Amino acid sequence: MRLSLHRLVVLAVIVPVVLGALAPASPALAAQALRVGMVTDMGGIDDKSFNATSWAGVARAIRELKIEGRYLESQQQADYAKNIQEFISQKYDMIITVGFLLGDATKEFALKNPGTKFAIVDFAYDPVIPNVLGLTFATDEAAFLAGYLAAGMTKTKIVATFGGIPIPPVTIFMDGFEAGVKYYNQVHKTNVRVLGWNAKTGKGSFVGNFESTDDGRRTAEALFDEGADIIMPVAGPVGLGAAAAAKARNKMFIGVDTDWYVSAPEFKEIYLTSVMKNMDNAVFDAIKLAQEGKFKGGVYVGTLANGGVGIAPFHEYDNKVPAWLKRELDEVKQKLIRGEININAILGK
Repeated sequence: MRLSLHRLVVLAVIVPVVLGALAPASPALAAQALRVGMVTDMGGIDDKSFNATSWAGVARAIRELKIEGRYLESQQQADYAKNIQEFISQKYDMIITVGFLLGDATKEFALKNPGTKFAIVDFAYDPVIPNVLGLTFATDEAAFLAGYLAAGMTKTKIVATFGGIPIPPVTIFMDGFEAGVKYYNQVHKTNVRVLGWNAKTGKGSFVGNFESTDDGRRTAEALFDEGADIIMPVAGPVGLGAAAAAKARNKMFIGVDTDWYVSAPEFKEIYLTSVMKNMDNAVFDAIKLAQEGKFKGGVYVGTLANGGVGIAPFHEYDNKVPAWLKRELDEVKQKLIRGEININAILGK
């Protein structure tokens, strides 16, 4: 697997906060309960996406494995090291960091504290650090399906995507989306255009942050003005602004990271699907390995084949997606799993 899968990011930040004020209290804990701390990126624990999904994995471990779990939010990048140090000082057994931007801080503390187990979402190290498990995701595979779906559903023959910050965990979604559209064009001899990203040149539309819903709304409106009728923002909470714009204009919307129909139901009527990274499952599995004494450093890659990535149900669009397109999506998924479709080749990379 390629380590360029340092996938994306919805960013949340960390306030050195009184832990009990934000994190739910753990159930009665055994004396030897594994202690797990999670450090978010700059988007917040309630970002309805990246951080929230990762925390769901810890919360599940609290319920099912009876571990002790807490989180700290980061308000700015300077908080990353401070929050990791807080868990180190409290002698936590395992620290989970969320997001590409925590890569340097995680490495620094992991090397200084070889007895502490670390897992990092959307990042991996080469060479491997013995006490760090990188949780990465082949989100380009799932986004490929979303692009193929969008190309089959658009009425204007123009679809769009945009990002928060141009980093690998963001652009991998955009790569997959563009490739899926291009593959649909090859199969159906059509000419659906993608606005907001060109994988070959590496140029596209980025708002420069993961927090401003106003930026999301303005960017979406500009892409709609250019003719797009389906949009896929890869920008965390910024996407909520884009969703509001899509709802106002009756356009279709594709979420990322989690099923937006569940996480942001206020816009449920516009969701065609979502590109999901099952970060909760990956985080839970990493904690379980630690609890069972089987944890070791390395790289986990979530794929279509192992269920680490996928697309959400069509929900209210289910009756609007033609049966032939659903069949083709199933066929395309199997071709991706079998390695019969090369995403980079389609993109000319």
